[in-house]
Amino acid sequence: MPEQFDILIRRARLRGRADRLFEIGVADGRVAAIEERISGPAAVEIDARGNLVTESFANPHLHLCKVYTLQMMDEEALKDYHGEGMGKAMTAIELAARVKEKYDESWIIENVRKAVALAALYGNTHVRAFADVDSKARLEGVKALIRAREEFKGIVDIQVVAFAQDGIVREPGAADLVREAMALGADVVGGIPWIEYTEADIARHVKEIFDIAQEFDKDVSMLVDDAGDPGLRSLEMMAVETIKRGWQGRSLAHHARAMALYPRPYFQKVAALLKKAEMGVVSDPQTGPLHARVHELLEEGVLVCLGQDDISDAYYPYGRNNMLEVAFLVSHLLWMTTKAEMETLYDMITVRAAQAMGLRDFELKVGAPAHLVVLDVPDVLEALRYHAAPAHVINHGKLVDQEKMRI
Repeated sequence: MPEQFDILIRRARLRGRADRLFEIGVADGRVAAIEERISGPAAVEIDARGNLVTESFANPHLHLCKVYTLQMMDEEALKDYHGEGMGKAMTAIELAARVKEKYDESWIIENVRKAVALAALYGNTHVRAFADVDSKARLEGVKALIRAREEFKGIVDIQVVAFAQDGIVREPGAADLVREAMALGADVVGGIPWIEYTEADIARHVKEIFDIAQEFDKDVSMLVDDAGDPGLRSLEMMAVETIKRGWQGRSLAHHARAMALYPRPYFQKVAALLKKAEMGVVSDPQTGPLHARVHELLEEGVLVCLGQDDISDAYYPYGRNNMLEVAFLVSHLLWMTTKAEMETLYDMITVRAAQAMGLRDFELKVGAPAHLVVLDVPDVLEALRYHAAPAHVINHGKLVDQEKMRI
């Protein structure tokens, strides 16, 4: 008898339907069936043993070119970035830039492979990865990330962001380097407008990033207002530019930490702009003392998700590319501890994160691409409690060899 499914998962527990067990058939890279009982042969059968099966995890924010560089630096940038009120965040970025003078694809790729293998091990199948592009980093980080994207194809999907970390106006030639990176094969145009010195330069930075995005027909990711200054307005500028350019749904804001200090009327205005721009916000509360107003954004119906942000670099000493671990930390930092809030956290590292990255049909439903994890626990509470590696990881309908990822 011919095989009906490539993978058949038996005795699976699904979110929102915990009273029954289901079977999930995967064929041709997609979820082909979800039934209480499926008959028919499969090339691979997995017994979920009554444990949770969900969409795999997605990480929309990781500075992948910087992973494991902390040991190459002193801790001055870390102290300034984590200082009270984040008033010295710009100084921290300037201090952290020193490591880029040593940038070379040959050693960056080794660090990148380790971090991406961890992503696969922990069921994190989609990553939006930033590579600094400037006079110091040149294109070394972009080259390493593009190389890793090809090496891990089908295991971890990497969206490479050409990121003007040190500015566009204050860093002459950076815009040209971003264009070179896009021509080389980067997937997303990345900016950090708040790092510029004047309001006019911030606006010019935003405009230049969108010019490049339109030129190459690519999505935009920008780190906005990442400091303890309530006067920062680059998030608003980005949302307005998104609407002007017709880039709705293709524009993603990261950090927006200054939002924590906004007066309520101004916050309401920004939330309305974000919805009109169909623009998501990636928050990383675990990597800095301030964070976007996640609770209020959720109440206003804004798309919010979580990111890893950093792994052992000048800004953050920890990180395993484990999105369950990120959600566990955020649960404490934001006091999201009710069952409903835990479910929201889980959405913020799966379906909402995927939506923010522009991924379509990233749901456990018939016809959707089969990006799945089979956990070793029966519910979201236990998943967050232990934040352990899944028992099985499936990407594009194929089992990931997790043992191979233990490098």
